[in-house]
Amino acid sequence: MKINRKLKMGMVGGGPGAFIGEVHRKASRMDGQIELVAGAFDIDPEKSKQMGKQLYLDPKRTYGTYKEMIDAELSLPEGERIDFVSVTTPNNWHFPIARDFLKAGFNVMCEKPMTFNVKEAKDLQKLVKKTGKVFGLMHNYTGYPMVKLARDLARAGDLGEIRKIVVQYPQGWLATALEKTGHMQASWRTDPKQSGGAGCMGDIGTHAENLSEYITGLKITQLCADLTIFVKGRRLDDDGNCLLRFNNGARGILHASQISIGEENNLAIWVYGEKKSLEWHQEHPNYLYVKEPDGPVQVWRRGNGYVAAKSPAAGRATRLPSGHPEAFFEAFANIYCNFADTVRAHIAGETPDELALDFPKVEDGLRGMLFIDTVLASAKSKQKWTPFKKG
Repeated sequence: MKINRKLKMGMVGGGPGAFIGEVHRKASRMDGQIELVAGAFDIDPEKSKQMGKQLYLDPKRTYGTYKEMIDAELSLPEGERIDFVSVTTPNNWHFPIARDFLKAGFNVMCEKPMTFNVKEAKDLQKLVKKTGKVFGLMHNYTGYPMVKLARDLARAGDLGEIRKIVVQYPQGWLATALEKTGHMQASWRTDPKQSGGAGCMGDIGTHAENLSEYITGLKITQLCADLTIFVKGRRLDDDGNCLLRFNNGARGILHASQISIGEENNLAIWVYGEKKSLEWHQEHPNYLYVKEPDGPVQVWRRGNGYVAAKSPAAGRATRLPSGHPEAFFEAFANIYCNFADTVRAHIAGETPDELALDFPKVEDGLRGMLFIDTVLASAKSKQKWTPFKKG
């Protein structure tokens, strides 16, 4: 059954003052294929209503709890109820919300890290398989066109056998005890009851892990981790360093920090092969650098025909001509675009296009949780190498 309308989106989280929820809302609208029609935006029902008013939603579809939202939306006819929900809450709520919406028959887009712990991630993976619903995970950096180009160059063998991967994500915003000032984003991210067992490594280290595996197609098999809490009184790590081993024998270094003063969102990756290497920086996302032993540095620039010719996925993810920068919101929108096309195909009983399936899924979420668990185990262990935990 094809649907000739916008997909209807619900949201849990993203209430007044939230950062990432607003990014989701703006990005989901970008291609004109999705409309936000309902939400339970805050754990405080009054704040949820306030957010609904700000978004000009029907008051009847602004709910006090996500469970009210499920019941009310199910009572609506197909075509009027939401087609999927976006979960943009603190980490401890991801699993129960995603679980209950999946069980109720809704598709789900979820923020990362996917769950609070590995057990929840495994349970969610089983549930996604059982329900057959579309589940997307918002590892937004995989949405950048030049990241997709990097992936296609690396996996096509243009670099030769991959030998080394260096990936970093330094920030400086938590260099002081910001959580003690009432700062909402800092408060929940440094709270183990809301964030989970890891702080910096769970929040941004998982992005670095995901990027390394997405671009190369390799899997981390062992790691050696060192975690530190630099800010006095903080309960979760704010800095971490990992040595990595990959399943093809490649070696790697992963560094994530939230106390690196002067850094903003300096996610970057270097992939070194036996023939060539590549380099990409999130703060300059429209350029991919390719280097070879005896030649000038190649600068691949987003929006040019040669990029799309090499990587149809990068071409699909490009909205503007070259020279007009695309970045953070567009990367989110690219994830939503592929997710939405896949949802449409499932509703129609069709097989989604291969390019539309290019978005992070529940398996990527489980890898992220296993990464966090392995890092925490390694940081506490006296042995040098800790095997990557199995899914």
